[in-house]
Amino acid sequence: MCSVIARIGGLALFAFGLGLIRADASAEPAEIRWNELATLIVGHRVSIPLAGGVVVEGDALSVRDQALMLDIGRTSDSRQYPKGQAAIPRESVTELRFVEHRGSGGRILGTAVGALVGLVVGGEIAFRGPNSEAVGISTFTASAVACTVAGYYAGKSSDRHSRWLRITRQPTGAGLPSSGIRKLTEVSAADTR
Repeated sequence: MCSVIARIGGLALFAFGLGLIRADASAEPAEIRWNELATLIVGHRVSIPLAGGVVVEGDALSVRDQALMLDIGRTSDSRQYPKGQAAIPRESVTELRFVEHRGSGGRILGTAVGALVGLVVGGEIAFRGPNSEAVGISTFTASAVACTVAGYYAGKSSDRHSRWLRITRQPTGAGLPSSGIRKLTEVSAADTR
């Protein structure tokens, strides 16, 4: 009986563990333009490596034409980038990481699997343990609660996804349509005549 319960618990934990492995762990960074950055990161926690090995982390407040407004919560150089709201110059931001939360499926699955494993393990320990009823009940309850809480937090980590973005440099005149560039060069050529 004990080996069957141990196998079921092990298989349940293994199946849940497979859901925690993320495919984006070693993925290359996604390349985006500066003007696309605001829709992705505003309101998220970001980590930005800067020149000189400085890393700042905080909540992205807004993306402006020449700077990224950040509420810095953690920094590796508090003299250059102290905690609080700061403007990180556009030239300094070449890449960043941010965390986004997707759904609640991991938390739901983690809590359910944790509760199941906790009930099975707690029941087995209480059944095979000491003859005292009070010790058996408290062991069963502690095991069930501990496994349920552990399952919730394991599921919560699977709902959190980290994305790595690299900012591409836009060529000059990237915002103009090609016909506008042609007209602009024609006007410039006419002025020089």
